[in-house]
Amino acid sequence: MISANISIEEFKNSEGTELGPSEWLLIDQERINRFADATNDHQFIHVDPEKAARTPFGCTIAHGFLSLSILPHLLAQILPIPEGIVMGINYGAEKVRFSQPVKVNSRVRARARVEQVSARPGGQYMIKTRVTLEIENNRRPAVIAHLLSLYVVEAS
Repeated sequence: MISANISIEEFKNSEGTELGPSEWLLIDQERINRFADATNDHQFIHVDPEKAARTPFGCTIAHGFLSLSILPHLLAQILPIPEGIVMGINYGAEKVRFSQPVKVNSRVRARARVEQVSARPGGQYMIKTRVTLEIENNRRPAVIAHLLSLYVVEAS
């Protein structure tokens, strides 16, 4: 695991570094319902435990985009933070796969690998990170994604 605060030189050379795991995070029905309300996605498989119990999943499942949206929170626990950072922003995703649904009351955590750190003008760095969202006691991950982040470092 990389230190929470690293020098800009360490940061530039962090490609290939394995990070994590993060802490476990419980995905309970309340979290799923709040996400459904926030996105207006109230499909029964997410919000109706009785009806969802009759599906092959046997219970409600988290929205795929809920699983994706918790990654920044989990990654904040494990990603390197270069000294002098002014801000970091989500820049996008190159590839996202939802390989396994997250059943209600499951716990998830993130692991990551820094794939690429590219310097840009103005003290900016583009970071490509391969992220895996693991489900406790499950061999297959819920999400595999290549995420892009943009860090801005103050001028020295």
